[in-house]
Amino acid sequence: MAALYADEDFPYPVVEKLRALGQDVLTVQEAGQANQKIPDDKVLAYATALGRAVVTHNRRDYIRMHNASAKHAGIIVCTHDTDEVRLAKNIHKAIEKIADLQGQLVRVTRN
Repeated sequence: MAALYADEDFPYPVVEKLRALGQDVLTVQEAGQANQKIPDDKVLAYATALGRAVVTHNRRDYIRMHNASAKHAGIIVCTHDTDEVRLAKNIHKAIEKIADLQGQLVRVTRN
């Protein structure tokens, strides 16, 4: 099980499905960080301080941040997928065999 931090634009139904698959997911809203226009680098720093990998649809910015520094608790970037069950399963499958997400960039695409 991975410790994840779902950023503000990540769909809550996918969070629920990830939890049903056994993943430990905290959302920006649950952390009291929503609707504050927190910059992505601060979201990543907050998640890293909590020891949680960020899960996001914001691929461009988070890939850029990873390329600048791999000092984070993990980043999972996802393409948009209206099939929430499939997206949750694809995320779960992509991370279930990774022992430690620390410094890792995981790309999840529709298939």
